[in-house]
Amino acid sequence: MSDRHARHRRSPTDRRRRPVDGYRAASADRFDRLVDDAVSGLPEPLLRYLEDVEVAVTEVPPVSDEEVALASMRSLRGPRARRRTTATVRLTLFRRPLEARAHSRADLLELIQLVVVDHLADHFGIDDDRLDDLGWR
Repeated sequence: MSDRHARHRRSPTDRRRRPVDGYRAASADRFDRLVDDAVSGLPEPLLRYLEDVEVAVTEVPPVSDEEVALASMRSLRGPRARRRTTATVRLTLFRRPLEARAHSRADLLELIQLVVVDHLADHFGIDDDRLDDLGWR
């Protein structure tokens, strides 16, 4: 496709289209693998909280309630983060904002872990002292 000035649109993988700062995974599949790596790198006592939690990834946060209903989320599959029909909690990670905040792959892994632990702590009512007891930092 081209725009009205007969210029071709840049593909999603074109480096000129990427933000100046931030670390971006090359594809959605690679980001999903990063999420799996980050989640499996959590201490074992924290992983037990994830047994009934569905971890989903979407590109950007929805703007309106209608977009929430239409949001295309992909659930991750893997040993720790997998879709379950009995999941009572859905943890949604937004790919683009996380990538914009990270400066390297290691930063992105750490940020994903931080977001997952923060949401788990909020949902299950875990305070900071208990997180320390569970092996988080």
